[in-house]
Amino acid sequence: MLTHLTVTNYAIAERVELQFQAGMTALTGETGAGKSIVLDALGLAMGGRADAGAVRHGAKRADITASFNVSRIDEARTWLADHELDDENDCILRRTISKDGRSRAYINGQPCPLAHLKELGALLMDIHSQHQHQSLLRKDTHRKLVDEFAGALPLADQTRAAWKTWQQLRDALEQRRQNADEAEARLQLLRYQVEELDRLALEGGEQAQLEAEQEQLGHAESVMHRSHQAALLCSEDDNSAACLLRQALNQLEQLPVDVPALADTLQMLNEAQIQAAEAGDNLRRFVEDYDADPARLAEVEERLSAIYQLARKHRIPPEELPELHRKLSQELAELDGGAGSLEQMEAELEERRQAYQALATQLSEARQKAAATLDLRIAEELQQLSMPSVQFVTRLSSNSHGEPAPHGQEDIEFLVSANPGQPARPLAKVASGGELSRISLAIQVVVAQTSTTPTLVFDEVDVGIGGGTAEVVGRLLRTLGGNGQVLCVTHLPQVAAQCHQHLFVSKFTQKDATYSRIETLGDNERINEVARMLGGVDMTEQTIAHAREMFTKGQATHH
Repeated sequence: MLTHLTVTNYAIAERVELQFQAGMTALTGETGAGKSIVLDALGLAMGGRADAGAVRHGAKRADITASFNVSRIDEARTWLADHELDDENDCILRRTISKDGRSRAYINGQPCPLAHLKELGALLMDIHSQHQHQSLLRKDTHRKLVDEFAGALPLADQTRAAWKTWQQLRDALEQRRQNADEAEARLQLLRYQVEELDRLALEGGEQAQLEAEQEQLGHAESVMHRSHQAALLCSEDDNSAACLLRQALNQLEQLPVDVPALADTLQMLNEAQIQAAEAGDNLRRFVEDYDADPARLAEVEERLSAIYQLARKHRIPPEELPELHRKLSQELAELDGGAGSLEQMEAELEERRQAYQALATQLSEARQKAAATLDLRIAEELQQLSMPSVQFVTRLSSNSHGEPAPHGQEDIEFLVSANPGQPARPLAKVASGGELSRISLAIQVVVAQTSTTPTLVFDEVDVGIGGGTAEVVGRLLRTLGGNGQVLCVTHLPQVAAQCHQHLFVSKFTQKDATYSRIETLGDNERINEVARMLGGVDMTEQTIAHAREMFTKGQATHH
């Protein structure tokens, strides 16, 4: 809901600050006083087109700030959260326009693209004017209103999500088909590479083990020769270590006297003789049992050669071959009968189409039922608005040509026939500005209970009507205000008398400069304004009495 509007140096408004309430707010005043300033300023705050000529003469820039309470506007709160601009329940839109035409936009104090202002603004407010850009002329608005009226917005979201999933899979499949030759060549290469790696069947760590074994087998003769020589030196030769140790031990054992100081030495020599003999025995057994196995060496070298050759082929270190094998096998599985195969993708695409079709069919049924009821209800409201000859038709026409579409199986468009016997045509081509405003009012009254737009703005919805019809318009606007917030510019006292809040717009001249002033009227001031609208400049007691009666009756109206 709109809560506050500040307009600085815009048109003839030097500084205007307005507080808004829920319900129906009427803006009245003499022609040319500046009633359009409020609506135009709101349009700019919603992302409308900026004009440097709107900057007040002598000022550097115009500044417009609109504040909203979004506590009950789930779509707006979600949008703000998604763009990291949320600030609890507050939403402040600001627009500045410099005298050279440059424009800047802000949301909750953060600079933003103008497109963001438009997106968010559309969730906060809908302005119905006599200009061609109003939302009622857009087909997407028609679709949204019908879906809201049908209570089918969640179903429409599900249908759109199902279409998006189908579209993404279809695009992926089409890309695969376009690249079929490349894919087949890749498939053949993968098969060949995986077969090679399958035959190699290299396990992790196997290469290191083979290299260690190769080194051992490659030096077998040297190991045997040197081990045999070591055995001779330990115990088998007359000059072996064991023989020399025995000779040294015999020399000490033949000492003529016992020498205690050599006791440890004798023990050491005795132990060394034993260990040298044992070492020689061990070396002889090692040489006898050692397996040089030239055939095994050939096998190891052949295996290592195959590993090195395949690694060079793939230009990777040999130890990375097992991981490459895993990756290529996985890719091959996906392309050849796996999740990425054409056959499986085609089957999944058909499943996605059927899922979409089920949702779209439900949505179509809900729309058709709602459209029939909507046409009847709007016809009743148009009758009250003195437009009995206008026929309103919600046309649902197939749009998909057999293919899924994002918004369902049909286009939705509001058509009207202005006179009996004439075919129904699009609103933009048939309705005049005043008629369009009244048709818009009738639509909004009917969909008010389901509409998600909390603030509605009507610019001179009462053009070309009067009398009892004007009173009906006032009642309808008050009804809308009871469900949310309505702002309307009006010239009719029958409408102004029924509003919840009354803003009076006037202008004055001071020191050769013109200023616009907007003030909130109290009850007595409202009666006087209604009297002015009834009787013009010269107000009589009878006019005042009529105005008071009209105001009292209008405030007692409940719809």
